[in-house]
Amino acid sequence: MNWYEDMHLWSGFSEVLFTPERARAAAEVVASSPLFAFPPGSRVLDQCCGVGFFTEPLARHGHRVTGVDLHPELLERAAAACAAAGVKATLVRADVREHVAPDAYDVVVNMYTSFGYFDDHEDNLRVLRNAHRSLAPGGHLIVDLLSKETYASWAGTPKVVDVRGGMVVMRDTILDDWARYRTDWTLVRGDRAEHTSLTCYVYSAAELRAMFVQAGFEDVECFGTLDGGPYDAGATRLIVRGAKARPR
Repeated sequence: MNWYEDMHLWSGFSEVLFTPERARAAAEVVASSPLFAFPPGSRVLDQCCGVGFFTEPLARHGHRVTGVDLHPELLERAAAACAAAGVKATLVRADVREHVAPDAYDVVVNMYTSFGYFDDHEDNLRVLRNAHRSLAPGGHLIVDLLSKETYASWAGTPKVVDVRGGMVVMRDTILDDWARYRTDWTLVRGDRAEHTSLTCYVYSAAELRAMFVQAGFEDVECFGTLDGGPYDAGATRLIVRGAKARPR
């Protein structure tokens, strides 16, 4: 079993992955970021939507949203979030390496470092190609992740995150000459400890930009914050946006 297929990671470490702060931040991005100023009623695909942190506010802002994820439990939580907000979204259980709906969306988003999961680089490129095929001409893909440059500024030092009744200790290991990394997490509560790990590709801005072009995108841009700031020494994230060409 690959790590991303292990529901123990997503449910057992839910307090770290799916925090109220992240939910509030996602809602704020959808409400105010110029990168999310989509035309009213846009058809949006949320790849690896998880518990719906972006799915729900996108639907609340009047967009027609489809969330895709591999895990039914996470999709159930996304459905509950949409129901609580009084909005509707289409939720699909699927692997993003397989989910393609030709010309069906105006926007595809892939948020919170939900890109780079697959051990084969070509599978990660396939996710971009599927997004390109699924976009209508003139549509945009937005990918948000922790880039190689930003990750390098703090990787290597163990980190501790407090959770209810305990803590999570996180330790990173760089693999394959900075092509990938492994993160080991240990949740400690009282005299009990649970462990999990995940391995991802880590891409630089130049590498991901080249992948966008290889997947067929034009007008590829890089940003360093979710409010559209420049990708420079002050960047906290890497956000890459590319367009599917209109017929000429």
